[in-house]
Amino acid sequence: MTQVITPELRRWIVDQVVAGHTPETVLQSMCTSGWQEDVALDALETTLAQHLAEHGVNPDTVAATSPDPVLSVPEPDLSGAPGLIDLGDRQVSVLTTLARPRVVVFGGLLSNEECDGLIAAARPRMARSLTVETQTGGEAVNADRTSDGMFFRRGETELIDRIEQRIARLVRWPLHNGEGLQVLNYQPGAQYKPHYDYFDPAAAGTATILKRGGQRVGTLVMYLNTPTQGGATTFPDVGLAVAAQRGNAVFFSYDRPHPTTQTLHGGAPVLAGEKWVATKWLREGEFV
Repeated sequence: MTQVITPELRRWIVDQVVAGHTPETVLQSMCTSGWQEDVALDALETTLAQHLAEHGVNPDTVAATSPDPVLSVPEPDLSGAPGLIDLGDRQVSVLTTLARPRVVVFGGLLSNEECDGLIAAARPRMARSLTVETQTGGEAVNADRTSDGMFFRRGETELIDRIEQRIARLVRWPLHNGEGLQVLNYQPGAQYKPHYDYFDPAAAGTATILKRGGQRVGTLVMYLNTPTQGGATTFPDVGLAVAAQRGNAVFFSYDRPHPTTQTLHGGAPVLAGEKWVATKWLREGEFV
């Protein structure tokens, strides 16, 4: 059933905010009453913007009071619907694009030699993967992530620097706004259950994490080999599965730390063989 945003609903939203309720509280109340979250969020933002404009306030300032302020995000140049993007040192194919969530699948981002070089450099330093713990601001083992991994420092080697420079040109995002490359290895049965890459604003440790460069706003997963079976990157909200193919990559961005971005994703279990990936997370500010 289609949910219609009526004038009565808009008046109710304004009344709640004028009464002193926060936008977060209003949104939660709407969802509890049965409103779909994306519809409720759109109604809330549109109504508040109109209300501010009617009272002589620039509607752009609504971002400061919205439940999840919209962030600038990295974005490949896909004007003209190109089949290839020339990055100077390499031509990359555009295989798949999706508007919402914002997902782009690239072919041939890395050469076979670059894939092998990353695996060789990472292999001696592999250990059980950790995840950022938003409750504390530190890192911890997560039962949902059954892989081994390691981080390179940004620009640590000539190979790393070359790949990072290429990524910055591809997604048109400052080099220094990227975290160091993480390489992960998934053996048969290993997976990473669906999750979000942004940091939960409500978690106690998020303020500490954000000091290093602000929110994550984009993710690029590069496949360093092709598993015999399984290991796709999945987006459950939209039923999308990106097969792990050596040298290819999947990019997705999220303009707010909120499930309405539909960027819930996971690494499906490896059924045969193994999977190697390199992940680049992009922050809104300089990562230090």
